[in-house]
Amino acid sequence: MKCPGQDTQFWKPNAIYEEKCPECGSIIEFFKDDTSRRCRGCGKKIVNPKMDFGCAAYCPYAEECIGTLPEEFIKQREDLLKDRVAVEVKRYFKTDFKRIGHAVKVARHAEDLGKKEHANLSVILTSAYLHDIGLKKAEQNNPATAQKMREQEGISPARQILETLNAKEALIEEVCDIVGRHHHPGQDESLNFKVVYDAAQIVNLEEQIKAEEMTTDQIKQKIDQKFLTESGRKKAEALFL
Repeated sequence: MKCPGQDTQFWKPNAIYEEKCPECGSIIEFFKDDTSRRCRGCGKKIVNPKMDFGCAAYCPYAEECIGTLPEEFIKQREDLLKDRVAVEVKRYFKTDFKRIGHAVKVARHAEDLGKKEHANLSVILTSAYLHDIGLKKAEQNNPATAQKMREQEGISPARQILETLNAKEALIEEVCDIVGRHHHPGQDESLNFKVVYDAAQIVNLEEQIKAEEMTTDQIKQKIDQKFLTESGRKKAEALFL
């Protein structure tokens, strides 16, 4: 079955239109399903400014449907992935609002640190939402060892969610690696790992400060010892000192 949006029998008169080339001002004729066209005036390849990517933002058959997607749209698809992951995490935890709230807080800090550190936001936000997803199964198996086993138990559900959402294999592998050891950094970690780790440390430290009395010196010592990025350290100092 052909997608109705791409089937010309359903097109209206405004499905074919003209736009000025942003480079040289020449007129370019676009069909509404053109992802891009080459300008006859300057020879530059111009992305269709009116194309509604709509379902193509998440459809696994998007490239087959509308041809080779422009680089700008590939980035858009990756940006949309973290929003869909957030929805799936909420579905997974159901009424466990504590876990959902924790994941959302980590993701919020991860986005802030990721922008400052120029990290890959698709990877770090996806990892942040999924980082503690293993807690549910770990607590079901053995509450006494749940904190210890949550990393390993998180790999399988994280992979299942990402595969269901048709994420790229490279992203799946990196996210699962972060989820599987996000509390145990090695000697030479990636920037994406460091950002997720620091975001989780900020939320964990906030929860610890609320749960027990800690002196300024104790907080400062934890910040000096725990954080892996300069942005994470500075943010923790601004929040807790």
